[in-house]
Amino acid sequence: MRNLNDFETAIVLALRNTSPLTVADIEQKARMLAPVFGLDDYPIEQIIKSVETKLVTTMSEGISLVDQCAEHDDAWHEKKEISWDYWSDYEGHLKSEGWGPRVVNTMGDVTGKILGLLKNPEDAGEWKRRGLVIGHVQSGKTANYIGLISKAADAGYKLIIVIAGIHNNLRTQTQQRVDEGFIGRNSDPNRRGKLIGVGLDHPNRRFPVTLTTTDKDFDKRIANQLGADLQVYKQPVVVVIKKNVSTLKSLYAWLKEWNTRESADKIDNIPMLMIDDEADNASINTKKEDINPTETNKQIRNVLSLFRKSCYVGYTATPFANIFINPDTEDEMLGHDLFPRDFIYCLDAPTNYFGPQKVFVDEVSSPAILRTIDDAEHIISLKHKKDHPISDLPRSLKNAIHAFIVGKAIRIIRDHRNKHASMMVNASRFVDVQRQIREHISLYVKEMKNAVMFNYALPEAQALKNAHMQALREIYDEEFSDGSEPWQDIQKALYEAVDAIKIFVVNSKSDEALDYRWAEENGESLTALAIGGLSLSRGLTLEGLMVSYMYRNTKMYDTLMQMGRWFGYRADYEDLCRVWLPSESQGWYSHIAEATEELRQQIKQMRRDRMSPIDFGLYVRAHPDALLVTALNKMRYAERLTFTRNFSGRLLQTYILSSNDNLHSDNRSLIKDFYSDLKKDKAPVSIGNSFFWEKISWEKAEQFLIQFKFHKELQGEKALALDYLRKIADKYGAVDIAYVSLDKQSSNNSTFSLFENEKIFCQERAVGKTKENSIKQTPEQNGYYTSNKQNFMTTRDEALGLAVEIKERLNEEAEKNGKPVARIDYRLARARPFLTVHVLRLVHKPGKSEPDELLLDEVPALGISFPGGDYSVMVTVDRVANRILVKQLQDEGLDDPDEEDDDS
Repeated sequence: MRNLNDFETAIVLALRNTSPLTVADIEQKARMLAPVFGLDDYPIEQIIKSVETKLVTTMSEGISLVDQCAEHDDAWHEKKEISWDYWSDYEGHLKSEGWGPRVVNTMGDVTGKILGLLKNPEDAGEWKRRGLVIGHVQSGKTANYIGLISKAADAGYKLIIVIAGIHNNLRTQTQQRVDEGFIGRNSDPNRRGKLIGVGLDHPNRRFPVTLTTTDKDFDKRIANQLGADLQVYKQPVVVVIKKNVSTLKSLYAWLKEWNTRESADKIDNIPMLMIDDEADNASINTKKEDINPTETNKQIRNVLSLFRKSCYVGYTATPFANIFINPDTEDEMLGHDLFPRDFIYCLDAPTNYFGPQKVFVDEVSSPAILRTIDDAEHIISLKHKKDHPISDLPRSLKNAIHAFIVGKAIRIIRDHRNKHASMMVNASRFVDVQRQIREHISLYVKEMKNAVMFNYALPEAQALKNAHMQALREIYDEEFSDGSEPWQDIQKALYEAVDAIKIFVVNSKSDEALDYRWAEENGESLTALAIGGLSLSRGLTLEGLMVSYMYRNTKMYDTLMQMGRWFGYRADYEDLCRVWLPSESQGWYSHIAEATEELRQQIKQMRRDRMSPIDFGLYVRAHPDALLVTALNKMRYAERLTFTRNFSGRLLQTYILSSNDNLHSDNRSLIKDFYSDLKKDKAPVSIGNSFFWEKISWEKAEQFLIQFKFHKELQGEKALALDYLRKIADKYGAVDIAYVSLDKQSSNNSTFSLFENEKIFCQERAVGKTKENSIKQTPEQNGYYTSNKQNFMTTRDEALGLAVEIKERLNEEAEKNGKPVARIDYRLARARPFLTVHVLRLVHKPGKSEPDELLLDEVPALGISFPGGDYSVMVTVDRVANRILVKQLQDEGLDDPDEEDDDS
């Protein structure tokens, strides 16, 4: 049998000290060693990719914002002698788990910096620190805070409290990770004491104490059994709990009864670190008292108040964190005891992170990953009730299942049969509907299994006479035929693939345990098809996730990104990953990916400008998208709300375009007249086929923007943007303007005449459905199109007109981080606002097998790019919170995330 693992290990060992190391070096060494392992004719591209992940993958250290007014020595841990035993054990564990050494080394540096932002546990007196770490969904936040826990324990913190989510399965998963990475022993009562993780390599270590287990959260019974002062423990103590009112009350009662001094009701000499891994669980309108955030946060503050020495660090996957968004006023936000006034640390993801940018934004990788659900509405409406009957599976879901089966077969060929593989189906928040979906999927998988069993060993031509086998072949041709695995080999592996599938319902009512760790301990791997709602949407890690099918509709940012279970690391099977989503959801994901990246880049800019966490909190509250995040949460209670808005570093696009061509004729005339007017004053600079003007008077641009007709859905944005531009006009005095064209015309692209022989080539853009079920709406319905992903501008468009030396500097900085230049970087580098004029050709793209359909041609559109640094310039918008507005927001597609799973 070909020993691919030994082959890979040999390459790693041969190259681990090579610096600098390139992919070409890996390929050369792989081809040199292949004959030694009898792999002369084996397609080794995936091995090369895996070795690249281990040896070439890098991770930047990220950036921090700190309170500029506070006195704090962030190098205290470098000035005292600390034996880094726990960290050293964890560092070795990560490397043994396949983490690249360069990434692990960087994680060590990052966790050291975050530790420095905490307090020295040996400092005298009473103190507290409050911070926030902003990571990425499924990017290693848990690994990061286990590293921080390890270093904090080495430095002298005696109690670590980890708040791990609102559901049992999430808490259990976190307890398992803490057991493996820090405790070193299995806390499961049935396997208690068994060495795992860091304990396997270091059986004589100082084992920390855990007061919770994989089976049991902290409760009154555990508290009564303990009945002990924390001072009796010589090793660090860990508690992993749900974010739950009753759990926090039990913990508080035990700490107060057994650990406080009677004279002051305070806990002395127990430096405590609290990690809140659900800091972005933002909904405040829940009906469930036990997870009501207002009461939950009160109980968290109660626990913190018991300690004379405490640090609270929230971990969030989005800068739109609830600590910035939820408070009703700025004063309330800044006065909140959990507000990260001391520091915010923004983590960078490793270069091999399979994240929102790659899935939704990148113009090369995104089309290979995303698939559109356009056939499910008649089977399972996005707004269905809890008793909705499911009569069948949509064809798109069957295709997703086919992709999972074929993808699993390819992984078997790649010798991944001992690695987990998963598929996610998230199409309802209701338990009973999830149960029906499971029944239909079970029947369909059984049909596929029977068909494969009787046909996979037959000659190809004979096997493909079976409809199910033909469907698998079609999905192979559609999705995977570009790979190195031929159909003949895949057909032989199909039965092993489909036979391995186990189907799970993952919700609060299910007794089916999706337990990857149990499988590993029993020498097995799981091929799991998981069906669920909130439990799949928040926190739960699906190991080896390959195929995701999500037919849900929400615009809540924290819910959107947490639903993205497909993010993570897929080094040796990234080419097999597919995501099925409705077109509008794709747009929202793209939008939030861009908005989130903008905020991350703003943190870097604010660091350069010596700003503080308070400034960032205020900036997030004024972000144009914060209105949506807060709207449903608050409008049920307030009669009138005033929102502040800030456009610094933002891009505004007229991505909503009327389906009535007559409404575009005035804009066509306007952009021609404006071009002539600009040309009279100053000749443009030609950049390819685009035209660029620098330093055009603000007044001229203002008049053009006033006359340009925005769709009514964007009129509010237009008014706010004009107000903002007027406020910054004195600072900049002028704007840059470009008429954007394709560099060359293709057979499908039309031209738009500007002046005599001067023209631009129209940019073709696909559009998706909006408020109606059909993509095409009649003018009588006041229909409109939205450009796919709510974005028609490209990275190239945003860079137009920038000096060569600026673009070279940005490219050099991006290459150091192993990433392309972020679009916001071009905005932050601009000296003034930038107005772009586009003419679009709108098409509907039904699929690979059908021709594109022209919907509208010569459609004018605008982009406004705002420079950065104007954090304090605010415009305001008042919204009256009446029932009609709330219903409108709900009708635009917001699931109530707090009713997930528990409705039956």
